[in-house]
Amino acid sequence: MPDNNFGIIGRSHALQQVLLTIRQVAPTDIAVLIVGESGTGKELVAKAIHAQSLRRESPIVVVNCGAIPEGILESELFGHEKGAFTGAVGARKGYFELAHTGTIFLDEIGEMPLSTQVKLLRVLENQDFMRVGGTKLQKIDVRVIAATNKNLEKAVNGGEFREDLYYRLNAIHIRIPPLRERPEDVEPLIKKIASDFARDNHIEFGGFSETALKILQNHAWLGNVRELKNVIESMIILEKGRMIDEFSLSNYIKQLRGHERNLPVPTNRSTEQVEREFIYHALIDLKSEITKLREDLFQFMYSDRQPKSLPFYSEVVPGYADEFTPNATKENFNFEGKTLEEIERHMINDALEKNDGSKRKAAKALGISERTLYRKIKEYSLPF
Repeated sequence: MPDNNFGIIGRSHALQQVLLTIRQVAPTDIAVLIVGESGTGKELVAKAIHAQSLRRESPIVVVNCGAIPEGILESELFGHEKGAFTGAVGARKGYFELAHTGTIFLDEIGEMPLSTQVKLLRVLENQDFMRVGGTKLQKIDVRVIAATNKNLEKAVNGGEFREDLYYRLNAIHIRIPPLRERPEDVEPLIKKIASDFARDNHIEFGGFSETALKILQNHAWLGNVRELKNVIESMIILEKGRMIDEFSLSNYIKQLRGHERNLPVPTNRSTEQVEREFIYHALIDLKSEITKLREDLFQFMYSDRQPKSLPFYSEVVPGYADEFTPNATKENFNFEGKTLEEIERHMINDALEKNDGSKRKAAKALGISERTLYRKIKEYSLPF
């Protein structure tokens, strides 16, 4: 991505609109409220605004209002005079004074107590304040950018956030959409994160298969870019230069995918696509388990140190032991070269056969609803 994107990676229309707004508001001193889920990159947007502003030669001071105890937040923001409270052995500047002529970024503004909100409102309106325990007004020249992952309108209605402060902060509103609403941004993010991490840590990286990239792109990423970054960096370290395909990928996103199967997550995919993806994911899990079991069995047969007992296929993959044991015949289904529809048809037919035609048991084995199974039977004209 070009440098004028301020390090913000993505090609979706929604993200391009965010970049456009940054360019429009950066040269001004107007207050900005950035909203978005945790991990979407609100601090990155705030720093981009500062970097393009007329204040870029001065500091940007980042304050996480949710990480500072309520009892000392006011002192941290506005400073204090000597003797203002126990332990105040001398005068101390607060974050607003440190940000003089620059920008202050108030992250998690929704966590700020009402008593401190009153003082912040005065700063926004008059550009002055008093230190805790002080009697003299301190004049400052600071631009305020705030961010939150809370619904501030709801907080205002509930009396948890001042209405006048909300409207003062919300002069310009920038919403950063969650990653699941802009799946087209996932691939460029992955490639940038992986490239930078491998280079900075001198780690060989084998890249991703096309199927692995597609799975990553369709994942919900409830933790957004922060979660994606953690998963990618873990894979680069642990895969040790190997290409990451759909089977190795399942070791890292299987538990996360389990949540996706049980929780309704808004997507731009049809119900048909989502259900087919669930079956495909189940197939990936199954093949990954079988590969591991085969490796364990091979080690048992050819190692002097044999384990106490053989791994039992039927315990891990009920109903599929015969098909995937080392003595499997050539007539068994071969996944290679098959379309997703062919694999899905085989999996459904096989589950029904192994459960004596019981649709309830077959649906449970496949991890889908009976209603979906009945529809699939009709779609593939299966003899059940």
